[in-house]
Amino acid sequence: MIYWLSQHILDLARDQDWEGSVSWLRIFSYVTVRVAGAALTSFLLSLFFGNKIINWLREIAAEHYVSLASMGSKAKVGTPTMGGIMIVGFLDISVILWGVWNELLILTSLSMIVLAGLGFYDDYRKITSAQGEGIGEWLKIIVQFLLGAILVSYLYFDDDVSFLLKEIMLPFNKNPIMPVGVVSTIIGAAIVILAVFGSSNAVNLTDGLDGLAIGCTLICATVFLVITYVTGRVDFSEYLNLTYVAGACELTVFCSALCGACLGFLWFNCHPAQVFMGDTGSLAIGGTFGIMAVLVHQPFIIVIAGGVFVLEILSSAMQRYYFKVTRVLTGQGKRLFRMAPFHHHLQKLGWKETQVVTRLYIIAVIFALLALATLKIR
Repeated sequence: MIYWLSQHILDLARDQDWEGSVSWLRIFSYVTVRVAGAALTSFLLSLFFGNKIINWLREIAAEHYVSLASMGSKAKVGTPTMGGIMIVGFLDISVILWGVWNELLILTSLSMIVLAGLGFYDDYRKITSAQGEGIGEWLKIIVQFLLGAILVSYLYFDDDVSFLLKEIMLPFNKNPIMPVGVVSTIIGAAIVILAVFGSSNAVNLTDGLDGLAIGCTLICATVFLVITYVTGRVDFSEYLNLTYVAGACELTVFCSALCGACLGFLWFNCHPAQVFMGDTGSLAIGGTFGIMAVLVHQPFIIVIAGGVFVLEILSSAMQRYYFKVTRVLTGQGKRLFRMAPFHHHLQKLGWKETQVVTRLYIIAVIFALLALATLKIR
């Protein structure tokens, strides 16, 4: 909005006596300026309106619904959840103000809203049902699959971006892999759907300790801020042997707004947390990472950039299937970890919550640096 408004004023001032007085508005044509504006806007909105939203969530009894007494966190029960509306809401406002709308930005923003709606409905069911049960896993899977299928359809039928589906790019690899014929489309479609499904659920599982998920999200979003910027620049992408994606720089504005929203939410979510993001935020953020990874032709980068998220979802999957297999083989299920996801296993080992969060932050930064290294080492 700010970009279009500034350009409109500049067009009106062209060849007019007052043209020089508004020439400074040209700064809004620079992505870097709008990136800074988007981050600052979402952060300040979070600070100014955060307490009001938290109080509103308390009024509607949007309280934490899972007893964590077994983890020594009984005090968390009753803390407002559904705080993801702060992240998604302030991010969208910031993007509307500072973004230049194109297909990539629209697709990413709408996908986040859809997943946020799914998570909101899940959170709402949990706080209103007597048993604290949310929606079934199958409904989540169906919505995530449909969202992935829509993204596949968009990439398949749009000739300008169909290469994002048919050419498979691997980290540390200079040239894309191009399977023959329909095989490329099938493999590409599977990768897209798995990226949306896997990343969405991975962030959801990470959201279990004060500040853990949102801090790791901030680190991962910073990686995507860099990747979307260099991918959207002809000169940088050519120098780094990356696929140039026209319009990807507007996803940089999205990432910066996400970073600002994460910082603002972390202000209230740090230990001891005043609010939790809930599925409203975690499903939306995770799925959005998967979508952006696909749209910048780096679908596997999320595995590295979101290494902590991957660790969390793998620990849960390994725990579940190891229990099932050992129960079939021995008649009694056994645990691979003391508790899953992995952050709870670390707590069971005697680590304090703040230690777990800080150390996983450190691991997330290491993964982030490795992801950025893939831009040059290829």
